[in-house]
Amino acid sequence: MKNVKWIPIVLTVSLLTSCNPIRVPKSTMDHQMSAVPQNVIPTKSEWEAPRVLKPNKNIPISILIKNKSNQPIQTFETVHTKKMHLIIVSKDLSYFSHLHPKYEGNGKFDISTTFPSGGDYQLIAEVTPKGGGDNSVEKHWMHIDGPVPKSTPLIPVQKLTKVVDGLKITLSFDHLMAEMNSNMTFTIRDAKTNEPIKNLQPYLGAMGHAVAIKDNLQEYLHIHPMTTKGNGPKVTFMTYFPQKGVYKIWGQFQYQGRIIIAPFIVNVPKMKM
Repeated sequence: MKNVKWIPIVLTVSLLTSCNPIRVPKSTMDHQMSAVPQNVIPTKSEWEAPRVLKPNKNIPISILIKNKSNQPIQTFETVHTKKMHLIIVSKDLSYFSHLHPKYEGNGKFDISTTFPSGGDYQLIAEVTPKGGGDNSVEKHWMHIDGPVPKSTPLIPVQKLTKVVDGLKITLSFDHLMAEMNSNMTFTIRDAKTNEPIKNLQPYLGAMGHAVAIKDNLQEYLHIHPMTTKGNGPKVTFMTYFPQKGVYKIWGQFQYQGRIIIAPFIVNVPKMKM
């Protein structure tokens, strides 16, 4: 990363708002817990990257996490085996990436990654400063020069079944409604035989991860399974959609040494009074 001209891009502040991820315990799950974030330590962030950003080129990115007094935070909790989870999505949510920047000390995290095309991308960094109960979330927009592909519309479908990398994955809810806890279940079968998959492998310390983002990119949920027991075919997450509307959900699992990402689009209705 030597001889690269860097430019500080933005300074953001993250407080206890809907941009925080869904609250789930960090280890074993307590079914009586609320899904609303609690004890989030306020943070600020500074993002740096080269001045010229091109698609399909390695781009080094530096993220400095600071406290509300503008001082670098020194120590962070390890959450699901990592000190930072970085989610990158395109503006139309057609592109998704889940990365883990390296902690360099003195509040600084570094990573190098590529972007598939020109356009606007939202970067979402999750960290838990030492002593925090839940993750703090820092969001940042980055524009990549170059041709921008046609936007992919987000259209909810009734049949929530996808075939991904040889697996048939079905998404279901005990109920789907905004502003209330609900159980979200992924059922995973072999796409050819329809036999249930019972040998999922742990991925980042859990049997799966799920991310949900609202179509306006204002609401962000990072959800973990309700239990660490079992290896499929069902993986259940407790979730909470803070607003009605269209969300894109990515289920992430590990099977036979490869990461499986299953995307779904759902319309979350308003809570009935």
